[in-house]
Amino acid sequence: MKGSCFSGLRVAAALTFLCPLAAAQQVGRADPPATSTPTTVQRGPAAPVKPSALTAFAWLEGHWRGEWGTRVAEQEWLGPQAGLMPGIFRLTEGDKTLVMELFSIVEKPEGVQFYLRHFTPELLPWEKTDATTLKLESSDATHAVFVNPVNGEPKRATLTRVDADTYTARSEIEPEKGEPQTIEITFHRVKPPAPPSGGNAGRRKKP
Repeated sequence: MKGSCFSGLRVAAALTFLCPLAAAQQVGRADPPATSTPTTVQRGPAAPVKPSALTAFAWLEGHWRGEWGTRVAEQEWLGPQAGLMPGIFRLTEGDKTLVMELFSIVEKPEGVQFYLRHFTPELLPWEKTDATTLKLESSDATHAVFVNPVNGEPKRATLTRVDADTYTARSEIEPEKGEPQTIEITFHRVKPPAPPSGGNAGRRKKP
């Protein structure tokens, strides 16, 4: 196998040197050197790029904060890219972190799906099975409804966009034992602080 590789390299090297030599031998002959006519390649129109279904959720990108009784809920979403929107959720009460959650909205061939999983502050997973999966049932400019076809924890999750900086997250839980429960949190966008203004004091005088 190695011999054939080296043979191929030798042939290529030989052709590299023979081609200029052959061209030099043509100089002085009566016949003019042949010229090649460039060939124009006809290309069809480029295929249109299919817009991502996650574009409808791009408004979620950023930092959000809401209150659930005495508890504070925070979310951080990354924008859609490569078929994925990941995020993190933290629920605190006073100086204690109750739970954190990792979640993602993923665009798949069978549709948009919402994955979530809860962890302790030490990143020990609450769920002993796979991540909870909800499938997008319906959506429009202000609402998105995800449903859980496997169990009822949660059974349904609804995102309602109130305005550019406010939305409501509603989660309907239907446990195997006990009463159904609904959790609703209104989140407000947390805008980054404005950069400090140096004013005249921040301007350095030229020497």
